[in-house]
Amino acid sequence: MSEVSPENSAGNGTKFHTILKVENLTVHYGAIKALRGISFEVLTGEIITLIGSNGAGKSTTLHAISNIIKKTSGKVYLDGKDISALPPDRIVASGLVQVPEGRRIFANLSVRDNLEMGAYSRPALSRAQRRAIQEDMEKVCRIFPRLKERLRQVAGTLSGGEQQMLAMSRSLMARPRILLLDEPSMGLAPILVDEIFEVIREINGTGTTVLLVEQNAYKALSLASRAYILETGEIVKQGGARELSRDEAVKTAYLGG
Repeated sequence: MSEVSPENSAGNGTKFHTILKVENLTVHYGAIKALRGISFEVLTGEIITLIGSNGAGKSTTLHAISNIIKKTSGKVYLDGKDISALPPDRIVASGLVQVPEGRRIFANLSVRDNLEMGAYSRPALSRAQRRAIQEDMEKVCRIFPRLKERLRQVAGTLSGGEQQMLAMSRSLMARPRILLLDEPSMGLAPILVDEIFEVIREINGTGTTVLLVEQNAYKALSLASRAYILETGEIVKQGGARELSRDEAVKTAYLGG
């Protein structure tokens, strides 16, 4: 299986480097070891997916990277800087933003207020800074035009698909360099799943790196460039997404084949 170099080049000569590096990450929930010293890296511009069954440790990995839950041991580096001990708000300000499973929007606030909350880590004291935030709101509304029609609507009254769009848009308001997506298709109708995945591709196309946890392994592998397979808190396989989608063990376990 091919290894990924921390420094690679695209065919057009563009240089890629490691934006996210996870080293020996271990997490305990009481006596249960949820993560068992996993290590992996993500290059700038990639879409990387974590695949595994329920309870494998996928969401725990994202939470530990974002420092939402306490790590037992291990290190997380963003662009070579150790962010392991930073509080979540500082991590967001550094350019790593997570879209949580279940959306977790501010249901009692309007769509506009939710989007503005996404920019909380950005200074908005000057007129230029406020204008930049407004411009970013217009950009996310171009990506998700349905939200533009609902800016004044209470977020809790949106459909499930629209709430997922809002959660992703709110995260984009923080101007992430790497976006962590936790089960973006959960609970959505198939047609909306296709739409969400097309938007993820579009977001990545604008230069945002994506680390994706997704229950729909087929869709995730079709979108990602590389994948890591998690089982009981350990990485048991890794490689190119196309390569893994043809792996008989992966097909049997995760692709219904």
